[in-house]
Amino acid sequence: MDLKQIKQIVDLMTRSDLTDFEIEEEGLKIKIKRGSNEGPTNAGSAHPFVMLPAKGEAAPATATPAAPAVSDDTGFLFVKSPMVGTFYRSPSPENPSFVDVGSKVEEKAVVCIIEAMKIMNEIQAEVKGTVVEVLVENGQPVEYGQRLFKVKAA
Repeated sequence: MDLKQIKQIVDLMTRSDLTDFEIEEEGLKIKIKRGSNEGPTNAGSAHPFVMLPAKGEAAPATATPAAPAVSDDTGFLFVKSPMVGTFYRSPSPENPSFVDVGSKVEEKAVVCIIEAMKIMNEIQAEVKGTVVEVLVENGQPVEYGQRLFKVKAA
């Protein structure tokens, strides 16, 4: 199964009332569940799908943006990784970074890409303010909930 076929399945799920999908092909097992196991999320969530593991595998990484956390009353917010994957600051090596230190961001602004299972996921800021620090190097692996950007709240 290739990326194009997986995207077609996700598109079909988005256009229909289908909430669960599972397929096993040539030793590869894919489970896709629309929504989250963590209860209700924002209706406008940028990533409404959750990849579930095959039996005996680790817990799933959600594809729903993580809520920003305030750090010890300092007035800073953090954009956190909503999934495990590889962090990229720009859409391609020849393009400029989505944001740099000093960039102003809005809640829906794309700040980076995280590649997970060869799918490029645009990550939104979910906060409003000014980027004061980029906490991850380009091309580095990131964990679920890991801080990516430090933002001074607007």
